[in-house]
Amino acid sequence: MVAPSRAGDDSGPRHPTFVSSALATWGTQLVVAVLSLANVLIVARTLGATGRGDVAFLTVIAYVVSQLSLLGVEQANVNFASAEPELRPALATNSVLLALLLGTIAAGAVSGLIAIFPRIGGHSSGGLRWLVLASIPMLILQVYLLFLVQADYAFGFANAAYLLAPLVNVSVNGLLAVLGLISVGTAVAACMGGQVLGTLLMAWYVACRSAGFGRPDMRLARRSLGFGMKAHAGQTMLLANYKLDQWLVGAIAGAHQLGVYSVAVAWAEALFYLPTALAAVQRPGLVRSRGVDAGHEAAAVFRAAVLITLLLGVALILAAPFLCVTVFGVEFQGSIVQLRILTAGAFGIVALKLLGNALTARGKPLLETAAVGAAFVVTVGLDIVLIPGHGGVGASVASVLAYSVGGMVVGIIFARTLGTGRVNLVPRWRDALVLGRVGLRCSARLVPSRAAAANTLRGDG
Repeated sequence: MVAPSRAGDDSGPRHPTFVSSALATWGTQLVVAVLSLANVLIVARTLGATGRGDVAFLTVIAYVVSQLSLLGVEQANVNFASAEPELRPALATNSVLLALLLGTIAAGAVSGLIAIFPRIGGHSSGGLRWLVLASIPMLILQVYLLFLVQADYAFGFANAAYLLAPLVNVSVNGLLAVLGLISVGTAVAACMGGQVLGTLLMAWYVACRSAGFGRPDMRLARRSLGFGMKAHAGQTMLLANYKLDQWLVGAIAGAHQLGVYSVAVAWAEALFYLPTALAAVQRPGLVRSRGVDAGHEAAAVFRAAVLITLLLGVALILAAPFLCVTVFGVEFQGSIVQLRILTAGAFGIVALKLLGNALTARGKPLLETAAVGAAFVVTVGLDIVLIPGHGGVGASVASVLAYSVGGMVVGIIFARTLGTGRVNLVPRWRDALVLGRVGLRCSARLVPSRAAAANTLRGDG
């Protein structure tokens, strides 16, 4: 991990390389995916599809509500902290105050909605819902601080903090499963507890290793909200594309259908980690780059991501029976088809993540919002039409079509706005060669050469 910079110190030479940071971040997210799937397996095997559905329903509520409550402040954090490092202490303190305020309002609003429309709360218990809602301010703060840490180029620490929650989750649930003490309540508590620990760890980093917490700045807070709200609509609709289907499957088709569908989603989301990692690592640099340069940089990373996603998607389709049935059991047979359908939507996600990220980095969040809005309209319409009669399969088809529409729209907007031209978004043979060379260099760093190994054995190394 590179040494962190203090406020006002943004020395470029100490920044890690893009490839190393991207690989480390992607690798971390893959490890998180493995741990998350292990946790899903533990819960599904011990509590069955219905129990897994109950846990998924509550954790989705926590995730969805916290994401809806961000108001785009995290987008302002990374842009402002990257371009104006001296603002980082005030941004950190503002993040704490805004998270507490927005999280409390969100929790109260959701509890009120459930009281008026009980069906929104599904079949979950009141006590567990209160636990989930009480964690929302911490979940919001975690995202705010994560973007500040990434703006500091501290990707190594951000990755370590990101690993903490799934490690706690799978460890606690695994132990309780062995002891025969696992339940829906303990699984939800483990999930929320891990997230809280991750938030506290990032707060420690900001306080002790980065710019620290300074005086609150209300003018800066208004500026953050002004920028953030432009991006928030797009982030909210993108979230809906990710999670609304699960909420609707659980509320309309029931916990068992959601349990099956959640397994397909868990595997398919492995394809989303690459563009997420690339977008996070590229964001500070895109903020600092000139417009045309930023467009070409983002287009090059997009083409590489499409090629890698193609290879990973084919592998996932072929492995679907093993991943869904051999790993999780015959009860999850229906998730095979759902997983194969969802895999096709990964290319749209790559475009939305990377090209939309570039637009927001260049101070044009409303353009990203327009592209995501197109996907959102398709998601809502098709979910309403397809889920009641087709359950998880209908939700899978709706997601793929929505992601594809959004990807095409953001590609057109990106090319026109940043002047790259649409042809620069089409992968070329040269991109494959570059990827191959990068892969060989990374392999050479990880695996000692024969000569080096021989020298080591002779004592010459």
